[in-house]
Amino acid sequence: MAVSLPGIVLTDQWLDVPLDHAAPDGEQITVYAREARSPDHENLPWLLFLQGGPGGKSPRPDGPDAWLRRALRDFRVLLLDQRGTGRSTPVTARSLAARGDAAAQADYLALFRADSIVRDAELLRAAVGGGTPWSTLGQSYGGFCTLTYLSLAPEGLRECFVTGGLAGLEASAEDVYRRTYPRVVRKNDAFYARYPGDEAVVRGIVDLLTESEVRLPAGDRLTIERLQALGMAFGASGGYERVHYLLEEAWDSGEVLSPTFLAGVQEHTSFAISPLYAVLHEACYAQGSATRWAAQRVRDELPAFDAAGGGRVLFTGEMVYPWMFRQEQALEPFAAAADLLAERSGWPDLYDVDRLASNAVPVTAAVYHDDMYVDAELSLDTATRVGSVRTWVTNEFEHNGLRADGDRVLGRLIDMARGRA
Repeated sequence: MAVSLPGIVLTDQWLDVPLDHAAPDGEQITVYAREARSPDHENLPWLLFLQGGPGGKSPRPDGPDAWLRRALRDFRVLLLDQRGTGRSTPVTARSLAARGDAAAQADYLALFRADSIVRDAELLRAAVGGGTPWSTLGQSYGGFCTLTYLSLAPEGLRECFVTGGLAGLEASAEDVYRRTYPRVVRKNDAFYARYPGDEAVVRGIVDLLTESEVRLPAGDRLTIERLQALGMAFGASGGYERVHYLLEEAWDSGEVLSPTFLAGVQEHTSFAISPLYAVLHEACYAQGSATRWAAQRVRDELPAFDAAGGGRVLFTGEMVYPWMFRQEQALEPFAAAADLLAERSGWPDLYDVDRLASNAVPVTAAVYHDDMYVDAELSLDTATRVGSVRTWVTNEFEHNGLRADGDRVLGRLIDMARGRA
């Protein structure tokens, strides 16, 4: 059934796909995608949107805003809820428990990476797009999926646009964090330079948490580590302000933390609505060897992040840590399986380096020079090793450039692909 909103027509698309593509006649799951098109154009070529994440559902449009407005001038857009998210047979604590013990749960979750997402997309292309090659737009993790797509099924692709998502082809999770932690430190420096008064506020909160037990609205204990996790916001435009405005209202009469602050911390540090993000975050880098909670191992080598030791409190970035699965009630049902995934070895390769080197599918990619999440040097190295890639390197945007100014960012990539830039 189609739904018409001002400037956009939305249509649901459903498809049953194998849970394990290596066993096509086995268990099936459902994949959902929402078609978005301009009411003035019914037969434009397809653009598949690959959402960031991992474990993120596609946007829920209420009109042709941000990047979608630009996309609808040239394409019909397919907003894919990647398997396990949104309306695509979602992975929840309840559904995971039904899988059996932790080992069975880990085996199940291992089937939700980029290689499976790409194979789902190929079945969608045949069912929805009639088998014609389509264009893709990969934001962040969606760019990782794009490289996997180019490795597994380039014949399905007409052209690819990537924003903040050229992954290091052979970089492990540990390699990524050794590069991104120093950038997180610089983001902290910039935050405190902009809001120097916040340093004392944050130190006061940490001192309180050291001496007292403070509970968030859902009942989770607010720990120092969870407070530091607010720094994930520093990788997006407006992130400094988001944290600063929380800190402005941190204290209730100067003695206890305010309900407003506690609710805000919970909102910005919870994985309740995106558990797959936490579960698969390091696994999205895994090729061969185990990740072994790489972000935590690297952090343990960096005393600057030990907030209990006095001095400046540093916030962390886009890292997932094992303690998160014990400190947040919503993640506890995933803890045992997540530990097994962290120790899992023998992961299949996500990228075919030789095939990518000879790639002929046009790719235009925005590389954000100061990206806190995806290392720009690794992205540019990948660009030199994949055929037919053109990059636009800019420090005008943070990692969320596509959402912040989608008309300009996507428009630039389309112009590059069309020879207009």
